[in-house]
Amino acid sequence: MNQLASVFTKSNMIYMMQGLLLTVEIAIATIILSLIFGTILALIKTFAKGKLKFLSYLASAYIELFRCTPNLLWIYFIYFGLKGSQFVIGSLIFTVFTSAVVAEIVRGGLNAIPKGQFEGAASQGFNFFQTLEYIVLPQTFKSIIPALLSQMTTVIKDTCYLRAVAIADFMWQGMVVIGQYSKSFIQIIAVFAFMAAVYFIINFTMSVLIRKYQKRIMIQ
Repeated sequence: MNQLASVFTKSNMIYMMQGLLLTVEIAIATIILSLIFGTILALIKTFAKGKLKFLSYLASAYIELFRCTPNLLWIYFIYFGLKGSQFVIGSLIFTVFTSAVVAEIVRGGLNAIPKGQFEGAASQGFNFFQTLEYIVLPQTFKSIIPALLSQMTTVIKDTCYLRAVAIADFMWQGMVVIGQYSKSFIQIIAVFAFMAAVYFIINFTMSVLIRKYQKRIMIQ
């Protein structure tokens, strides 16, 4: 017990919670920014036609590039290529490749909207952009909320990769604490178990909320 008490001191807990706060902040910023940029990519890929068809090709190229290459590669690329605070760099790192995933989620939601929605909106005098704003996108976002929440759990877990570039997220702070007890197996395992428990509680809670939301949709 004395060994555990020496690990989970007030200062160590505050230190690790500061890392957890950065992790959550980066995850939330990533989802918000990825939803904006991913939606733009999805709209371009789905609706760009005629002379703007090349934009659809560019959106597709972006999506495939980041879906088919290791995330860790882009973490190094962005970290060493740009300057900024840990929050800004961390959020940008995850946004560039999470946007590609979100774009496909949004595109799936867009494709699930019946084509008759556009025809019905046109008959009521709506132009294309008004149809998207008032009819198509609200339905799309409602249908993809579970997938977006699932993606957020993935982002929260994947933030641990940021320790590769010394960004002080939850994993990095925890590893710093572990470094103080490098000769004690019990203390090291205790910190790892604590970090695992925290990640589990956050992501399991979100998983429960996702399942409840899905059940509510099915009932409706």
